[in-house]
Amino acid sequence: MLIKEYRICMPLTTEEYRVGQLYTISKHSHQESEKGEGVEVVKNEPHEDPVHGPGQFTEKRVHLSSKLPSWARAVTPRIFYITEKAWNYYPYTITEYTCSFLPKFSIYIETKYEDNCGDSENIFHSDKILGDHEVSFLDIAFDEIPERYYRSLEDPRYFSSVKTGRGPLREGWREHTKPVMCSYKLVTVKFEVWGLQTRVEQFVHKTCPWKRSVSSRLRCKWPQIKSSEARTLSFLPAQLAQDLPLNDNGGGAQV
Repeated sequence: MLIKEYRICMPLTTEEYRVGQLYTISKHSHQESEKGEGVEVVKNEPHEDPVHGPGQFTEKRVHLSSKLPSWARAVTPRIFYITEKAWNYYPYTITEYTCSFLPKFSIYIETKYEDNCGDSENIFHSDKILGDHEVSFLDIAFDEIPERYYRSLEDPRYFSSVKTGRGPLREGWREHTKPVMCSYKLVTVKFEVWGLQTRVEQFVHKTCPWKRSVSSRLRCKWPQIKSSEARTLSFLPAQLAQDLPLNDNGGGAQV
């Protein structure tokens, strides 16, 4: 297995992020739901942890069959999905991803959220970490993302909020912006297949960070909705969601 830590700062408080997280999950689910595929909610129920207290457990299936290239569809089952299990004890969460036809592959993510600029060391105190481990800061404004995922309305370098007076973000914003919070992620990738393990685990770590940066950009642009409303939106059918204020407004990148 390969373990790395990522730190993603955002110009929000941890409480604002809680609502933004629900909004992002909702919007991303609706954007990905097309041709009868998308996100299927299997479980959504309260969960009690002896250490972290009351929280919420969700299990979702992300159906991907139609999104695979033709060569991949030829060697995968007709029904192909990723299972996401999440334990939310905010500001601490656990997320686990497994694949329906690759039982030896998994991604395990521990996340802690704090109101600081990413300067907390040894925040996880995990016995899985032996000695020094790689720590990477991901910049939501200035790290490059693939062009096909770029949305100008979600670019923190140009986006400004009329409501809060925040933005746009400039070079060095993490040290000078208030408020600022950090999402600390300890990511464990495991693919126990001889001859492929190192290559696959490194590939997943290489390709996943930009996805987290894209979603973090979107969280900085959530509309004026309450936490309870955002949670409700995340489980609505995609067609109904089109009539709700989840779509980008025309005009400038402002909220």
